[in-house]
Amino acid sequence: MSLPLVVAITGATGVIYGVELLRALKELGQETHLILSEAAGMNFAIETDYSLEEVRALADVVYPNKDIGAAVASGSFRTRGMIVAPCTVKTLSAIANSFTYNLVVRAADVTLKERRPLVLMVRETPLHKGHLELMTRAADCGATILPPMPAFYHRPESIMDIVHQSIGKALDQVGIEHNLFRRWSGRDRGAAAPEAPASERGAGTRSGSRDALRVATG
Repeated sequence: MSLPLVVAITGATGVIYGVELLRALKELGQETHLILSEAAGMNFAIETDYSLEEVRALADVVYPNKDIGAAVASGSFRTRGMIVAPCTVKTLSAIANSFTYNLVVRAADVTLKERRPLVLMVRETPLHKGHLELMTRAADCGATILPPMPAFYHRPESIMDIVHQSIGKALDQVGIEHNLFRRWSGRDRGAAAPEAPASERGAGTRSGSRDALRVATG
């Protein structure tokens, strides 16, 4: 049996990255332990058609962000890593400085000290020097900084195709096999299989996405 993956959703715009990550992992049969920040809960209503209850239902285990005594707060609880999607600059700052004031940051700190993969999908733009220095500091501690920067070689046909490419890159970092986007296979051959766009793919690759998603600006 594979180890669980910790998923955290914080209050940056782009909570759909966390939702679609959970949906993909559920279809892949990967156990997930979810931590939601308070601001993330508000953003579901602003940016998507998902309720907080629907998002919680996508995970196997859900922890309150104030529960510092949760299983994922200890290094003795084994996981295969952690993805924060999206990651606010506030959360990035706390992780970079080991300021473990809530469970999201404590779980991330545990992931780093245990030398497990930690992926931070930082969602902010533009970036000033302080933001970049925080990213460097977190990377020096072992985190992977993975802002959701879309690729276009695979010719995305929907918002969800763009979202899936970013979360697919995050899954690559924690060693989870998936079929979420077309991979590049060389200049002469272009993007590799799957042949169908994400909106048409079946189980195990992400189906039933809500392309009526309301995307917040900024």
